[in-house]
Amino acid sequence: MLKLEKKKDRLRVMFKDECILEHSSHHPFVFVGQGNETIESYRGNYQIEDHLESRIPLTKALLIENGCVFSSHGISVTVSFLIVEQRLTMKFTCNRSNVNRFWIRMKAEADEKVYGCGEQASYFNLRNRKYPLWTSEPGVGRDKSSLTTFYADKVDKAGGDYYTTYYPEPTYVSTRKYWLHVESTAYAEFDFRAPDYHELMFWEVPGELTLNFSDTYLNLLTDLTDFTGRPPMLPDFLHDGIILGVQGGIETVIRYKNLALEHGIKVNGLWVQDWVGHRFTTFGKRLYWNWVLNEKLYPNLKDEIVELSKENIAFLTYICPFLLENETLFNEAKSFGYLALNSEGAPYLEDFGEFYCGIVDLTNPKGFEWYKNVIKNNIIALGIKGWMADFGEYLPIDCILHNGVSAKIMHNAWPVLWAKCNYEAVKETGNLGKVFYFMRAGGFGSQKYCTSMWAGDQSVNWETHDGIASVIPSALSTGIIGNPYTHSDIGGYTSLHGNIRTKELFDRWCEMNIFSSYMRTHEGNRPTQNFQFYNDVDTMKHMARCSNIKMDLKPYVLSLVEEASLLGYPLQRPLFLHYSDDPVVYDLQYEFLFGQDLYVKPIVKESQLTQTCYLPLDSWVHLWTGQEYNGGEVTVEAPIGYPPVFYRKKSLFRDLFEDLYKKYGKGGHLWQR
Repeated sequence: MLKLEKKKDRLRVMFKDECILEHSSHHPFVFVGQGNETIESYRGNYQIEDHLESRIPLTKALLIENGCVFSSHGISVTVSFLIVEQRLTMKFTCNRSNVNRFWIRMKAEADEKVYGCGEQASYFNLRNRKYPLWTSEPGVGRDKSSLTTFYADKVDKAGGDYYTTYYPEPTYVSTRKYWLHVESTAYAEFDFRAPDYHELMFWEVPGELTLNFSDTYLNLLTDLTDFTGRPPMLPDFLHDGIILGVQGGIETVIRYKNLALEHGIKVNGLWVQDWVGHRFTTFGKRLYWNWVLNEKLYPNLKDEIVELSKENIAFLTYICPFLLENETLFNEAKSFGYLALNSEGAPYLEDFGEFYCGIVDLTNPKGFEWYKNVIKNNIIALGIKGWMADFGEYLPIDCILHNGVSAKIMHNAWPVLWAKCNYEAVKETGNLGKVFYFMRAGGFGSQKYCTSMWAGDQSVNWETHDGIASVIPSALSTGIIGNPYTHSDIGGYTSLHGNIRTKELFDRWCEMNIFSSYMRTHEGNRPTQNFQFYNDVDTMKHMARCSNIKMDLKPYVLSLVEEASLLGYPLQRPLFLHYSDDPVVYDLQYEFLFGQDLYVKPIVKESQLTQTCYLPLDSWVHLWTGQEYNGGEVTVEAPIGYPPVFYRKKSLFRDLFEDLYKKYGKGGHLWQR
């Protein structure tokens, strides 16, 4: 399967009859160098500048047994090749310990397209752009030409850009039908701008690179997720309606639940983030970051959870790996030596916006076990069935960790350590597949240790890079590298600099999320200023319709969850996974397949009532009108409540989809508007 061909100064490496790298003295495969970086951080946002001192091309190539040595000026990098389970692994070693910049160039084709690198919210196809890989707050607006980003940069140092992400990962999928992963958590940049190579840069000599080719994209995903690991199946209750994001104390939460039920909404859960109490900052309503039940707001919660379970309603909540300064958990962790330290040996205090927190040192095995037990005893033992495991991306680069590894290297590893802590708490209590958590931050290993992703804190608006539209490429990019389950806050979260959530935005977001892993609302960071469903009867009727459709889709969704578990397929899929012969579909990023049999193109623009869709060549039926199409561009009406959705006529679930049409479609007894 592996061939190394060398003629004079030229080297080609072939794997499974495909060229993966080319080297010559004029176009080297490896470059090494040294640099000094400047990293400024402010509340999870990072300004990174690299001051490069040297970049040396290793122009000479010498074949050795099972590998090759690239060298120049006394510096050499040995690349060893190993084939395990039909995959190729390249191991790198360098003879100079002071090398801290490392570049390799993988063979590319001019018309090739590339996807992945973690969660990417601006562009699904990464070609012709460079992507820094560093976990951070993604920013507000994420578009330097927008007023939202301008004000966020000016006032908050938090505007972000097209590449800023909670979830970076040095893993991508190519339309040459291969996947590639580099084992490194150092800062990296993946540059896909050159026509004939992809340049991958790291602030270290990475340990190894693994890749494999497959005959189809579906087989590629199965192979990739065999390599990464897969999460447990989602709990069954998630498919029985919608989770209401509400807060304010048990009486308020129950009142909202009853109001929703009275209006026909199928409620499967209550996500109550303020179970620990709350605090107010200039950013908005925040939580009290001491992960102990607030008995004043939620008295007898364990009994209340039992009563809710009789209605088949789960109780969900929130936790993160930071502890409020001088509160009970902070003081306990400090006394045991379980907090990350500053340069003076005191607990490192991170600024979260008008309050400071200590960092549970997850590299300390005893600290890891202690915090795992906090999750077990303070959350799972109450009967809570799920939580937001937030804030994995904030590890400061100048803190001192128990394992002695630089925080610059551990920064990108932190989200996965945090995921693993939650995973083990669930597993050790026998709750995998019954209890779940959802995370915004991630890295390599999230595929196995994170039970579900969520898209994070989108702005409550229609802007392309950070509003409702951005959650679609986010789902596609995380899915293509092995994270099958994701969703987003219905209505968005971030309300800053004049962005105020409207009823229309909420309604459109709600209908879009029917076709994600599960549905969950959020009040946002400024609940009183933004539209809320419980203040609007019409929206509650809309939510009733959406939640009922979600329940009726349950047999189909369960089949997708089983596929995810067995084969690694994401629920929300790019069209090329099933229509690889169609050249048009590779650049589509605001439509998707929900499983193989549903095509969805949500409305993501304000006041839009029609939608033009590109259907790949197949027999399709418009879900709401029953009109049949055979592919190509079609335009359909799309009033609120009727997002553009088509089902595949040849689907094994055709009867289910026809029943949906008869019930909710034109002429059905639940046809509205």
